[in-house]
Amino acid sequence: MDTGGNSLQSAAPDGVKRKVCYFYDPEVGNYYYGQGHPMKPHRIRMTHALLAHYGLLQHMQVLKPFPARDRDLCRFHADDYVSFLRSITPETQQDQLRQLKRFNVGEDCPVFDGLYSFCQTYAGGSVGGAVKLNHNLCDIAVNWAGGLHHAKKCEASGFCYVNDIVLAILELLKVHERVLYVDIDIHHGDGVEEAFYTTDRVMTVSFHKFGDYFPGTGDIRDIGFSKGKYYSLNVPLDDGIDDESYHFLFKPLIAKVMEVFKPGAVVLQCGADSLSGDRLGCFNLSIKGHAECVKFMRSFNVPLLLLGGGGYTIRNVARCWCYETGVALGIEVDDKMPQHEYYEYFGPDYTLHVAPSNMENKNSHQLLEEIRSKLLDNLSKLQHAPSVQFQERPPDTELLEAEEDQDDADERWDPDSDMDVDDERKPLPSRVKREIVEAEPKELEGQKGSSEHARGFDTAIDENASGKALDAGPLQIDEPGVRVEQENVNKHSDPLYSK
Repeated sequence: MDTGGNSLQSAAPDGVKRKVCYFYDPEVGNYYYGQGHPMKPHRIRMTHALLAHYGLLQHMQVLKPFPARDRDLCRFHADDYVSFLRSITPETQQDQLRQLKRFNVGEDCPVFDGLYSFCQTYAGGSVGGAVKLNHNLCDIAVNWAGGLHHAKKCEASGFCYVNDIVLAILELLKVHERVLYVDIDIHHGDGVEEAFYTTDRVMTVSFHKFGDYFPGTGDIRDIGFSKGKYYSLNVPLDDGIDDESYHFLFKPLIAKVMEVFKPGAVVLQCGADSLSGDRLGCFNLSIKGHAECVKFMRSFNVPLLLLGGGGYTIRNVARCWCYETGVALGIEVDDKMPQHEYYEYFGPDYTLHVAPSNMENKNSHQLLEEIRSKLLDNLSKLQHAPSVQFQERPPDTELLEAEEDQDDADERWDPDSDMDVDDERKPLPSRVKREIVEAEPKELEGQKGSSEHARGFDTAIDENASGKALDAGPLQIDEPGVRVEQENVNKHSDPLYSK
């Protein structure tokens, strides 16, 4: 089978520019999971700094996400779980031990200052990106703070509290009959698969390490249930997979999925823990190999939402997501890294790309052939492009964006929608600890603990619900840390981590 992008239906030349919306909140890098915890939101700020100094921000619409509200999160998550996330603080957690256990919060998913604001921010970016795509205001939307694919309806899991991906897909389903979800994080995308396991309107495809590895789900035999049978595709991989082996599976499988499923929109979770040398990972992908998945998805010219995810060697995460933003824009960025506030993280080479290791690839060609054959056979059992019965759907959200010199941010909301601001909710005090920079230990400490297999529950799609959508307003150009980079800017407004 030809696996090149040129052979694909609706494929567009790689050089064709796409309109890209990029969501970033300058506060996101300040959230801190705690000492020794491998998840570091600071990597999002490092990524943003690279984008600024490579000059990529000026090629995108840069947006600060509007925070998701309780009602937005409750389109998927249980009310009592959202209430718990909103109220829990480091000071009060000792009084709520039963709730902590019930919602799986405390170890892999610690309570930290500003936890709920963090969830609102990253979820707001993902749903805001979906709204932009729904209104044809961009071809590709990017939210590197999102992609937290393990969170369940009623519990946190694997460093994830709110499942922004499920919320974004629900938003896309307001406009698109079918949405494809592709996950290239090293961990199985269990929370997203579980949410849509019984529907044929969302197809989930996950490429992941399988076998004595968190979260323990994602067997090749897990294919979906009821109407969703064959709409879940799991690609189980072993240690040391390299670029060539990965794309031997990725390209033909995704090409066939696009052919038979014909999604109206695609969500690609770009977890960077599948890169070579990740603190918690065991794959051997190069940054170019990882980004080839983005390039391949882009070639289909279907509305595309790019999200972050895992990634625990943070200098490589920033490298990867910077390069993949360039791929989204159709801009090849230089390997030589520009001077910037986090330059010392990238020594001794100060380059964007790092060579993969010489670790053994435990994925034999015979095993890869068997996986590919089995999954292509599963895809052959799909009916082509399932249709959706005509029905009333939630109202669209008009994007009445504030002009950059307009102060009244509430004008961004459609007054006729069900999305008015929650007057009854008290604003949370901004009590965010600044992260202390830690050396990255070589030991895989703090690895994600194992969890139970995904528990089934009714599909997340409520076809007739009056869904809540999010919007995002354009940023003031002079907003600290979030602005289109201007020429000759050599001063960064965020003093943290200045060397």
